Amino acid sequence: MTRMQGISALFKPSALWDALTARVRYGERRRLLDEARRAHARLREAIDILPHGLVFLDAEGRYILWNQQYADIYKRSADLFRPGAKLADTLRIGVERGDYPEAAGREEEWIAERLAKLHNPQGRHEQTLSDGRRILIEERRTGDGGIIGLRVDITEMKQREESFRLLFDNNPVPMIIYARDGHRILAVNDAAVSHYGYTRAQFLCMSLRHIHDCDSYEELLRTPPASEEFAGRTWTHLKADGQRIDVAIYARAITHRGTAAELIAAVDITERKRAEARVAHMAHHDALTGLANRVLLRQRMDEALARARRTGKGAAILYIDLDNFKSVNDTLGHSHGDLLLQRVAERIRAALREGDTAARLGGDEFAIIQNDVADPAEVSALARRLVAELAEPFDIMGHQAVIGASVGIALAPGDGDDADKLFKSADLATYRAKADGKGAFRFFEAEMDARAQARRRLEMDLRAAMAANALELHYQPLVKLASGRVSGFEALLRWRHPERGFVPPSEFIPVAEETGLIVPLGAYVLRRACSDAARWPDDVKLAVNLSPLQFRSGSLFATVKRTLEETGLPPHRLELEITETVLLERVDHVLATLHALRALGVRISMDDFGTGYSSLSYLRKFPFDKIKIDRSFVHGLGRNADSRAIVRAILTLGASLGITITAEGVESEEELTCLKAEGCNEGQGYLFSKARPQHEVLELLAKDGRAAA
Repeated sequence: MTRMQGISALFKPSALWDALTARVRYGERRRLLDEARRAHARLREAIDILPHGLVFLDAEGRYILWNQQYADIYKRSADLFRPGAKLADTLRIGVERGDYPEAAGREEEWIAERLAKLHNPQGRHEQTLSDGRRILIEERRTGDGGIIGLRVDITEMKQREESFRLLFDNNPVPMIIYARDGHRILAVNDAAVSHYGYTRAQFLCMSLRHIHDCDSYEELLRTPPASEEFAGRTWTHLKADGQRIDVAIYARAITHRGTAAELIAAVDITERKRAEARVAHMAHHDALTGLANRVLLRQRMDEALARARRTGKGAAILYIDLDNFKSVNDTLGHSHGDLLLQRVAERIRAALREGDTAARLGGDEFAIIQNDVADPAEVSALARRLVAELAEPFDIMGHQAVIGASVGIALAPGDGDDADKLFKSADLATYRAKADGKGAFRFFEAEMDARAQARRRLEMDLRAAMAANALELHYQPLVKLASGRVSGFEALLRWRHPERGFVPPSEFIPVAEETGLIVPLGAYVLRRACSDAARWPDDVKLAVNLSPLQFRSGSLFATVKRTLEETGLPPHRLELEITETVLLERVDHVLATLHALRALGVRISMDDFGTGYSSLSYLRKFPFDKIKIDRSFVHGLGRNADSRAIVRAILTLGASLGITITAEGVESEEELTCLKAEGCNEGQGYLFSKARPQHEVLELLAKDGRAAA
């Protein structure tokens, strides 16, 4: 065919149609191929973003497609992955390389088992790689006979399971796992077996009902384990020998072998509860004499007034102030003085009728509440008997001690219809009895306002001293007992009156509290003390006492925050000390203020623990940083078994709650030795140092680079 003939043939209708059809088919195939490539790329992108490994195999177990996560999991074999390669071959090479430690010593058998699971999937199974990773494998058949495989790295999950198992099995705290439905016990640790006395087999045949007493179990059914009430209460459990124990339970919801369950840790607090009971008794009783303290006296007074309103009979409060006690105490010593106070308490107790209350208010002051008073003559008879009894000589360890007593009396409802008025009236009457020559008793009379006038003059002088900046601050060291080093200083206010001389805080602080001066006075003390402390080394803390009335002002938090900012003292170096009386009223407001101060970084300390309203519930409601044991428990500690037991109980309580314990009034090496032996953290008292002015504090800290007191 000539060239022209060929060209002519192309333009024939049939030839042209065939050429166009071929071109269209070529374009369609190319379009479909491009679309397939794009779909493959999209599929690749989709499976690469999956968090787990994914692989597609054909019916013969050959690789079709896999994602990057799959290659990362099997990174030691990833060089073998290519479309068309058989998984069986990669497994065999991996075994030869040591990629699968489970195959060691049984290589062919392991490969056969693995391929059987591949071609006949029956569920999930796990695989261990040479680098220690644990892989969960799940494989399924596709409709065309192929295989889709999922790989999940469960190494961390297995490590957590192992950690839980170790924590559970080896935990020294008894732990129990029980089913939420029916409370059947599913597992126990060795500590539970040892503590409760049941064998593991016995436990696994029991439910929680068997280890709870009836009332406790019924309460358990009504209390969700995750609730605050559940964690905040004490439960009663039964041991195998029938012994009842008090436990605090901490619960967490878990899944145990596919069963919805609760894990509980049961902390035996039986001994702690006994210690708390001793401390609770201490909270309402004087440690030295066993009489009621101020808190219990106040409660009994309120009860007496309520009873008087119901019955129509009266009640009386008698304040007793010992005469000449200080001279006996100074002459014979504190130990003899303490013994004398105990003898006084015995005589007072013997003079009472059943139903009356005797209390020690502190020092050499006592009080009595007399109920069902029909005639003031009954009160006179009791007061006369007390004066006579306490005037009789006391035999104190071979020494004769002669004191006396002045008694002030207030009658309800005539001298006051509430406890505060009656206490104040009885106090005024006591001062009149002392002023009239001691060894006598006096009823309250309306004209007894001379003492009130004297306090008014003291108030005016105090205002003038504040205005003239005539008040001083001294600082008494707080010492770490283990090292003997100074850990901080407590700020103590001093007032040297130009006419009265040294005025003790016990005189002017009550006046400041009664008149409202305590708020500006407290702000002055805080600012001055923080300014001084800012010049101390960074590891030396400052303790400042707070009055209950400073909380009532509503400005305490703002005052503390502003003072810290302006003086530059870091909040963690400031420790605010409160007495238990702060928590007697407006508890929510006080706790809110304390939490705000603690959030600021300030430390909170409970001072004079045991002499006021030492309710253990407050230790639970507020996380105090420190408890200061009152000096009355420290004095003569080595010779007083009761005091030592109380101190030990407080230290045990502090250790269990993570609270620092400081002992006040340490005055002898014997007391220091006992406190160290019991594990007390800090001490404060004349044995270490008296309170010092700022210039002596700086000298003390500068000596030897920062020497201990």
